[in-house]
Amino acid sequence: MLEKYKGKMYCFSPPVMLATFIIEFGFAFYTIWRYKMSTAVRLAIALLFALGTFQLAEYMICGGLGLTNIEWARIGYMSITLLPALGIHMIVTLAGKRMPVLVGFAYATCAAFVGFYLLAERSVDIRMCAANYAVFSSQRIITIPFATYYYGWLMAGVYLAWRWAKELPGRSKSLLAMAFGYLAFILPTTTFNIVDPSTVSGIPSIMCGFAVLFAFAIVLKVLPNAVGVEEKQPGFLEKFQQKIKI
Repeated sequence: MLEKYKGKMYCFSPPVMLATFIIEFGFAFYTIWRYKMSTAVRLAIALLFALGTFQLAEYMICGGLGLTNIEWARIGYMSITLLPALGIHMIVTLAGKRMPVLVGFAYATCAAFVGFYLLAERSVDIRMCAANYAVFSSQRIITIPFATYYYGWLMAGVYLAWRWAKELPGRSKSLLAMAFGYLAFILPTTTFNIVDPSTVSGIPSIMCGFAVLFAFAIVLKVLPNAVGVEEKQPGFLEKFQQKIKI
């Protein structure tokens, strides 16, 4: 695929998709290496892997690795469908709240859409493999419900993170980082769609292209400031290296 776009560098070109995939998966493995496992850390890893999986699916959207374009489209849609529910769970966890009904409802709505994209015939389609972004499309009947699910939970996450940040000063840094991380890919995508309505068909690609900023927010701001998230103790090799430096 890289040969097809050799010499070109668009905002959402295959080289950028591949680079974004590497960054997001790299962040996930870095998080595994850096922190002790906790609910917040596991959710951060899941978010990063979901983001990276979409970028991989988008890079392979014309087919590859033994899968067809439709199968990659299904993988892409399922991965981005996980993000709102995982995000709500992450925000609740960062705030130290216990809200099983809210989190359970978020996962239930997520499971419904994942099941649809996984099992329903012609649930997704590929209109074209463009240089700027691959254009995914799904059945019209699901478009509005999915948009409501997606933007609804994202905006709910922004609201809850912002509100709890004010109520919980000790947890405000990580919560505000989540809110700004969300806005970092919601606002640019919305701006794209307003300026050029034709880009609406490329929302998954555009949104997840900007979502790499969310990945940076998770690794650089959310986890380092999260209450209850601890770094792993240095192992023998790290201690030996520290002694050598001294």
